[in-house]
Amino acid sequence: MVQIEVRQIRVPPGQRIQLENISWTDFEAILADLGERRATRIAYSERILEIMAPLPEHETAKVFIGDFVKILLDEMSIEWISLGSTTFKQELMAVGIEPDDCFDIRNCARMVGRERLDLTVDPPPDLAIEVNLTSRTQISAYEALKVPEIWCYHRGNLQISVLQDGLYADSLVSPTFPDFPILEIIPQFVKRGQIEVMSSVRRAFQQWVRSAIER
Repeated sequence: MVQIEVRQIRVPPGQRIQLENISWTDFEAILADLGERRATRIAYSERILEIMAPLPEHETAKVFIGDFVKILLDEMSIEWISLGSTTFKQELMAVGIEPDDCFDIRNCARMVGRERLDLTVDPPPDLAIEVNLTSRTQISAYEALKVPEIWCYHRGNLQISVLQDGLYADSLVSPTFPDFPILEIIPQFVKRGQIEVMSSVRRAFQQWVRSAIER
């Protein structure tokens, strides 16, 4: 049998590879072999490991949406912690996932200063952001970890999924921001970011949020 190291695997941008029948021990070893400084992201569930390499436009959309969430929270005077693309894993459920961005909101006070997360005792993030969430492995990992809300941006459209009875259901409203037309406004400003300077788009979004709050 031919054996290769995981670091020998090259995933082209915009592509993913899938490894099947991966045990939890294998998963942990592969994570260690990949290291923390890498461009790829992982999803692990039901003994399937996916390794994905995002496209540059994926990163731009991710940054914009994460910034928009921060602006919304700040303008509403809501405390938050951004956990970025932290690796969330739970051995008991045999799952692992790395969101594009995620936020502790309701539980942020108890998570301040935490350098290591233990999902056997720590709560999952309240809101996760994914660009191009198309994999069943990713979705099942989020369901197992019980992340309450996911925003998925794909091909110019935003989808809000809310955990209900252990499964995700599409929602027209974000439970985190029920008073804002999130499905409409986020894609609108992300698209503006394709033709305008990023800082200008951020300021325009902030002004829109302030005007919406004052109404």
